[in-house]
Amino acid sequence: MDPAIQPLDRVFLHLGPITIYWYGVIIGTGVLLGLWIATREAVKRGLAKETFVDLVLLAVPIAIICARTYYVMFEWDYYAKHPAEIPKIWEGGLAIHGGLIGAIITGVVFAKRRGISFWKLADIAAPSIILGQAIGRWGNFMNQEAHGGPVTRQFLESLHLPDFIINQMYIDGQYYHPTFLYESIWNLMGFFLLIMLRRINLRRGELFLSYLIWYSIGRFFIEGMRTDSLMLTDHLRIAQVVSIALVVLAAGLWMVRRVKGWAKERYLD
Repeated sequence: MDPAIQPLDRVFLHLGPITIYWYGVIIGTGVLLGLWIATREAVKRGLAKETFVDLVLLAVPIAIICARTYYVMFEWDYYAKHPAEIPKIWEGGLAIHGGLIGAIITGVVFAKRRGISFWKLADIAAPSIILGQAIGRWGNFMNQEAHGGPVTRQFLESLHLPDFIINQMYIDGQYYHPTFLYESIWNLMGFFLLIMLRRINLRRGELFLSYLIWYSIGRFFIEGMRTDSLMLTDHLRIAQVVSIALVVLAAGLWMVRRVKGWAKERYLD
């Protein structure tokens, strides 16, 4: 590495024997901001103010466990030899799709026990989820992970990126595509899109399905640029397969729910 280019410190704070990493701080910030937005919207939609606080207290730890389990499962050849590394989530290795699966299952169970429509909860949460993902990608930036293939500094400068991003993309003597940034921007665009779609008064569940479609389309193309993808085969990236499946599933559910009359209520009802 060029001695003149030093990576940003991954550590946010030392509290005696406790080390707090930027990765966790950034993800936590995304969760808290998303919770604030969802809670405000939930009250407008007639739900109790504590609904999403209660949901997040359950969904976040379960989602983290599922995200880590998903990642470890597809990198088992490494973790079978280094089991002590499995709990070290602060070093990265949280698969968003795994976390999403855990959060959805938690949401379904939570909604059933509270007597609330899962689709209503999911619609309210959708903008918060994708905003949290947009913010969370900056945790990958601090860890110098989730990047793409090699590029030149001139290419990065042509994107008019600030120096702190360009320098952080200099890893082991090579500059790389800031795919974390591409996905963060895509997700931020998705957040504003979902906020606008609220005004259209879609049928219940369709805002969440729109989130799945938007996020999955972007993830499919950006994943193809990454160098650290979880692989199903030598040439098949797991995230791309899951993204295609989610687009098909979400679009299919959208049509079936309308044809079958399962989506009569609307978001603003």
